[in-house]
Amino acid sequence: MDKDDSDTALEDRVTLLHERLEATAELPIDHRTNRWLGEAEAVVRDAAMNPLDEATTKKRVSQAKHLLEEADTTGNDKADEHLEAALVLCHSILEED
Repeated sequence: MDKDDSDTALEDRVTLLHERLEATAELPIDHRTNRWLGEAEAVVRDAAMNPLDEATTKKRVSQAKHLLEEADTTGNDKADEHLEAALVLCHSILEED
């Protein structure tokens, strides 16, 4: 895999991460957990929507991962699925899986 393929794969995973977090915004969830998810979504949106270098992108994902780890369960099964998938993506992006 050349550098361009690696960059594209990273961009694709960050976009998927953003989509997972964005999907929780429309769901009824606990307001305290919603705050953590909203902050994580904003950080990931920055990485997904802007042409950042790999190190900066991974820093944003790391920040989002920390925020997501602080979140409790959402009280909504669908949102919990998105949260779990988002954490898996964070680990994958950060190569911690």
